[in-house]
Amino acid sequence: MSGARVATTPRLGPRRTTGRAVPAADRAWSADPYADALRAGRGPLFLRRSDGRLLPLDVERWCAEPDAADLEVLERCEGAVLDVGCGPGRLVAALGARGRRVLGIDVSEAAVAHTVRRGGQAVPASVFGPLPGTGCWDTALLMDGNIGIGGDPAALLDRLARVLTAGGLLIAETVPDPEVDERILVQVTDAHGSPGELFPWARLGTPALLRHARARGWHPEDQWSTPTRTFAALRPPAPAPADTTRGGPRRTA
Repeated sequence: MSGARVATTPRLGPRRTTGRAVPAADRAWSADPYADALRAGRGPLFLRRSDGRLLPLDVERWCAEPDAADLEVLERCEGAVLDVGCGPGRLVAALGARGRRVLGIDVSEAAVAHTVRRGGQAVPASVFGPLPGTGCWDTALLMDGNIGIGGDPAALLDRLARVLTAGGLLIAETVPDPEVDERILVQVTDAHGSPGELFPWARLGTPALLRHARARGWHPEDQWSTPTRTFAALRPPAPAPADTTRGGPRRTA
């Protein structure tokens, strides 16, 4: 793990919302099946693919205290941390309890409220919208499958490169199956088959994430796994050098 660096501390706190249209994914994660599961602290809850297959969501783990795999992720965090798609806030609360500067963002107000009740700081926001401290975060977290946000890994990586400081750190949890690299349409649904809207999602194993990241100029730093979970750490592309040349012809001697 690289040592922590000193950087401008992002200003935390709520931001004024805009009048932009709310994406289907934001509405789906704000709907009853997900909010009800968070309030209960348990599932069953699924992402239903457009082909009918169900992807289980581990609500009980999200609502529990951080496990050993989570704690290793927390140890690797540097500086100020942005938890993208923080859910019920187990990582935000744990980092805050350690005295770390941390903010959770989530499109679900139920998730944000759950995080705050746990003692963490969180605001309702999309990673693709206005964010507090853009460009000043030392670490960004994409845990619990959140590498899938937006259904477009390249767009998500490009956005996070702007959210992080130069030389910042992205820690992403990937699909344990190394062969997975897919873009799909899904719905959030519960055991009663109450589906939300269809929205785009992505699923990436570590090799696929690294391929997408390298193509966008990211630099893989590490990868590791537990018996059931896999992770990767990456550094964003170096900022383009400023053009310091002056306009007009140069004088010759």
